[in-house]
Amino acid sequence: MIYREAGDYKLTYGADAQTFPIKGDRWAYWLALAFAAAVVPLFLTDYLAFALLVPFLIYVIAALGLNLLLGYCGQLSLGTGGFMAVGAYAAFKLMTAFPGLNIVFVIILAGLVTAAVGVLFGLPSLRIKGFYLAVATLAAQFFLVWLFTRAPWFFNYSPTGMITAPTRTLFGVPITGPSASGVSVYLFCLGFVVVLAWLARNLTRGSLGRSWMAIRDMDIAAEIIGVNPLRAKLSAFAISSFYVGIAGALLFTVALGAAEASEAFGIDKSFLVLFMVIIGGLGSILGAFIGAAFLIIGPVLLKLLLVNNLGWPTDLAAHVEVMIIGTLILVFLIAEPHGLTALWRTLKEKLRLWPFPY
Repeated sequence: MIYREAGDYKLTYGADAQTFPIKGDRWAYWLALAFAAAVVPLFLTDYLAFALLVPFLIYVIAALGLNLLLGYCGQLSLGTGGFMAVGAYAAFKLMTAFPGLNIVFVIILAGLVTAAVGVLFGLPSLRIKGFYLAVATLAAQFFLVWLFTRAPWFFNYSPTGMITAPTRTLFGVPITGPSASGVSVYLFCLGFVVVLAWLARNLTRGSLGRSWMAIRDMDIAAEIIGVNPLRAKLSAFAISSFYVGIAGALLFTVALGAAEASEAFGIDKSFLVLFMVIIGGLGSILGAFIGAAFLIIGPVLLKLLLVNNLGWPTDLAAHVEVMIIGTLILVFLIAEPHGLTALWRTLKEKLRLWPFPY
């Protein structure tokens, strides 16, 4: 028997309501976490870390944030790139203004600054929704990028207009700067992913998450039964922006090291994270991981296959890569509009009954 619930009995309400009530799921979670924290660093090179795993972990956080807003609360946002820029520039200003501030607190404070900005731009959601809300958040994207490009204070009056992350350490180990190793940066980002994914999972299972889903399903009916739309929508924008701001701060400090708003946080970032959520699955924590893996790790592995193994020219491989990834996106969305997570749920249902048919 590969996957079974039979015999996995619960004696308390707490045991039945835990995040992973099935013992097999709990074991799979702990094994995956142990593998990521203890085994992967043993074989990790700087190239694999900075080209694959660190961007993957950072975009998982961004996809988690957008999924809380779009998948659970039903509020469409096209300003993810702009909010990532807020997190990046907030981290830069904090690192330069407070050189002794711990890098962990820098990232968290940058997320809080982004949460405040997200609430400000989330106010239109109280009056508009759907396409009109998407246009409002798209305006936030362009405004924020324009602000960070045109206001010299945000990049400390640098003649190049770029921001550069100073070197920071954690427990004596460099986390930012040219001396930071791939393993230390990977573990640093992994810690944020584990904590934020656990927090997102518990938020969606609590009263706040249920109020988000009530607003998503039918906001008028939710208000009739006592859900406060002001609290629900603005809290969704705040928490989503907090996640996205942390992702932007991490992308700037540990992945890029130097950035310019229009290049690093343009509209393409907003659509990239949006596609991750749609492909992975709306309203699913696992979907953020699957979508980020599909759009971050997939193209890199495909390029390595075409260029290094098959010997294709780099420019030809780049065009074919876009065609293949685009085709796969269309195929997956046609075959399963609810995302790749829905395919995983279907597989689990079949394993529950195997070898018996439906």
